[in-house]
Parts: sequence; structure tokens; C-alpha cells
Amino acid sequence: MATAVLIVRARLNKLSDRRKFDDWYRTEHLPSAFKAFRAQRAWRCWSRTNPLVHLALYEFPSVEEAEAILDSAALAEQIAEFDHFWGAEVTRTREIVEVAEELTARS
Repeated sequence: MATAVLIVRARLNKLSDRRKFDDWYRTEHLPSAFKAFRAQRAWRCWSRTNPLVHLALYEFPSVEEAEAILDSAALAEQIAEFDHFWGAEVTRTREIVEVAEELTARS
């Protein structure tokens, strides 16, 4: 069970950027961030409520490891890469959540 997840919420300014953003995030940014952060798992989602909102989630074995990413060189490099490609066209927020409980279906 994961104990912490870094959630990066990105909001595009234009729906017309979605396909380009999706391709870039899938092929370049998510794999790069996953490796740089040394996360256990990474996945991403598009909001069904707001088609301009994209979420990337990075799973860590401890809250301390997740929180350490916020002040890391690895995150600074990922931010610089993101800003190089997207500038002010996409706004982002970051949040660390601690898993309080997890239920799974039995096989």
C-alpha cells in the first residue's frame, strides 16, 4: 500500500492544446518525472468534469519521500522542462496527500 501521493494538477488554457499536451505528457514528461522522482508508480488522468484539467499522480512509500520531492533538484528540472514547452499556457498546482485507508477487491 502506498502511503503518499504527489498530485500535480495542470489546467490548460485552450482545449485545442489538449492533444499536443497529451502526446507530450505521455511520451516525454510522465516517464521523465517518474524516473527523476524515483516514484514507485506514476499515472495520469484527464478530468471528465473539466476537459481542460489533467492530473499526474506519483506514488511514494512514505510521506517524507514525497515531501522531499517538493524541494528537490529533480522537481526543479521537471518544472524547467515543463515551462520550456508550455510557458504560461498551462497552470499547475502540486499537493502531497497521505493515504489514510485503502480497500481492494478480493481476487
